[in-house]
Amino acid sequence: MRNRVRSADDLARFVQPTPDEVAAIERLARRFHFVITPYYAALMDPDDPECPIRRQVVPRTAELEDPTGLPDPLDEVAHSPVKNVIRVYPDRIAFCVNNECALYCRFCLRKRMVGDEEWTMKRRELGEALEWIRRSPEIRDVLLTGGDPLVFADDRLDWLLSELRSIPHVEIIRLGTRLPVTLPFRVTEALCRMLERHHPIWVNTHFNHPRELTPEATEACDRLSRAGIPMGNQSVLLRGINDDPGTMKALCEGLVRMRVRPYYCYQAQRLEGTAHFRVAIERGVEIFRSLRGRTSGFAIPQYVLDTPHGKVPLSHPYLRGREGDDVIVETYEGRVWRERNPPERSA
Repeated sequence: MRNRVRSADDLARFVQPTPDEVAAIERLARRFHFVITPYYAALMDPDDPECPIRRQVVPRTAELEDPTGLPDPLDEVAHSPVKNVIRVYPDRIAFCVNNECALYCRFCLRKRMVGDEEWTMKRRELGEALEWIRRSPEIRDVLLTGGDPLVFADDRLDWLLSELRSIPHVEIIRLGTRLPVTLPFRVTEALCRMLERHHPIWVNTHFNHPRELTPEATEACDRLSRAGIPMGNQSVLLRGINDDPGTMKALCEGLVRMRVRPYYCYQAQRLEGTAHFRVAIERGVEIFRSLRGRTSGFAIPQYVLDTPHGKVPLSHPYLRGREGDDVIVETYEGRVWRERNPPERSA
């Protein structure tokens, strides 16, 4: 963490930066933060700007060319009863316990807050969120996210899990973390022993491409599995990175070999600075349809669109069709949501 890539000069230790990448690092410095772990930087192809690892984390000036992108497309601020607690469903919440990650993905849903002091959760604010959970007996499932909860030291995370475990109505605690992908050495035996004391604990991680399935990442996931922690994966469908059947099949089958269940694949959000990552929903539907019958059923994640009214499977009967540049879906509550998602047009 201390030796993360933070500048174009740092990046040049791992790749030959293009003029566009250098310009983007400078021009985006104040809007969308930029850091990469040396481990993850070492996975990048030094000579190929289209490398699927490199594209996920190195800025491009295309991030400045997104007139319809939104800073908070899921309206999370409006769903927050207290700071950084997000409640969309009646019985569960996402608890953003910090605003720091090992690296900053260019498509991050919370790129508005990662690395920004305004969103730092002090211990007092964590306590206020815990008190809100205590006063909300309908909450049975708590997802710790951020940022990334595994950025916390073991003792701090142990304290937080102990506080949650002291609340009788909290049945399930989930950790949403990308550190098995971006800094797998963080998943130590000591961490796993601590997590094991707070069962039932579930972990969802975030692999997007087969090149991320390294021996180090495999060992990290194996440690968590041996501690009795079910492992799931939530990927994002990203243009030019994993938006073809062969890459997606290799990713999902590789995850299954690691005992990580492909859980969700998200449609990329209409998030500011991410137009160059978004795929037409019809193409996403076709990719996952093409996997059916050609690999194990449990190796195929559910393709979903996240909306301010919850996650929507991009399949019948939730997917209603298209009207111009909008795709029409129906949420679990029967609400109709229009997602701006222009169709792919031939050149």
